[in-house]
Amino acid sequence: MAGPAPAAGLRQLVPFAALSATYFAHIGFFNPYLPLWLKSLGLPITVISLLASVQSFTRVFAPYAWGALSDHTGERVKLLRFSAFVALCASAGLWISGGAWWIALVLLLLFTHTSSMMSLTEAAMAHLVAGDWGRYGRVRLWGSAGFMVTVFAAGAWFERYGMGSFPAWTAASLAGVLACTWWLPNVKEAAHHEHRQREPIAPVLRQPVVRWFFASLFFHVMAHFAVYGFLSLYLDALGYSKATIGALWAVSVIVEIAWFYGQGRLIGRLPMEAWLVVCAVATVLRMGITAGLGGWLVALFLAQVLHALTFATHHTACIAMVSRHFPGRLRGRGQALFTVTGYGFGGVLGVLSGGAIAARWGFAAIFAAAAGLGVLALLCARRVRKLEAAAAPV
Repeated sequence: MAGPAPAAGLRQLVPFAALSATYFAHIGFFNPYLPLWLKSLGLPITVISLLASVQSFTRVFAPYAWGALSDHTGERVKLLRFSAFVALCASAGLWISGGAWWIALVLLLLFTHTSSMMSLTEAAMAHLVAGDWGRYGRVRLWGSAGFMVTVFAAGAWFERYGMGSFPAWTAASLAGVLACTWWLPNVKEAAHHEHRQREPIAPVLRQPVVRWFFASLFFHVMAHFAVYGFLSLYLDALGYSKATIGALWAVSVIVEIAWFYGQGRLIGRLPMEAWLVVCAVATVLRMGITAGLGGWLVALFLAQVLHALTFATHHTACIAMVSRHFPGRLRGRGQALFTVTGYGFGGVLGVLSGGAIAARWGFAAIFAAAAGLGVLALLCARRVRKLEAAAAPV
């Protein structure tokens, strides 16, 4: 049996770091401040939650469709460039005042082409690092750094100048993403379509450990859409300034960067399935603190510090689990299922249910519900750990 492929050199990974930095720089201002921009347009909370769910809706179908197309053609880089170009063109629609339905159409087109970019990139990176999760973390931290820069800068900018320049920030950040896709080496991978019948994905999905892993992923990520979709609105309703909101987002990214930088020395101390349990416990704590102590700034900072576990550690553990159970030619589809299950179905239900909860009981109730979802993720993660332990050689 052939051994694992050698890890890629620095020259091969730098373009991926640049793309990660610019893509998450775009996400760093877009996701936290999209609800506030929509609020500035006079839209009600129910409509805002529906529009915010468009991104998750596209993640239900787009990642797997783009992943299948890339497997069929082998043209991952060209598809990334095409997606970035169309997204940049679509962002021009945000300048047009067409009401909620127009915004929904623009976001649908934009997110259909951006929501799969990281799944394509992550699949390629997981192959290049060849199981060296320390090296993976040092590449991925540039995405966190890009997020931190724009969440700080945008918070200060919008605090001083208002939300009217949101479309301009969108265009500028997507232009950066498009530029970095042209830095990636233009290498066509071998097409995989002729091997699909030899490596079907259904037998993997029938494994109990895989099903419980995806269940844990679903509940864990769904809980986090309380943060992604409603944290900025929650903090704004509590009277915090946009600069403070940006600082709280930035704290979570600083600890995320610190984890990704040091995870090569830390991640190996526990099995990946054990990390899923630890991350679920941290999620319950984070959401509970945010729900019950939202008026205490110190407590909010503590909750955001837990992001190092609830997102960064969890993300690496999930990528490792996907690579373990979906090796070789299954990796692209496994990575797409990771995005579809967590950020697609989990995101849609998280944002829509969060909007309904907020309209009736307020924003704090969303985070209380998210703590409950964290408990469900914990129960599923414990089941994964038991199944992995039972399957391990004695």
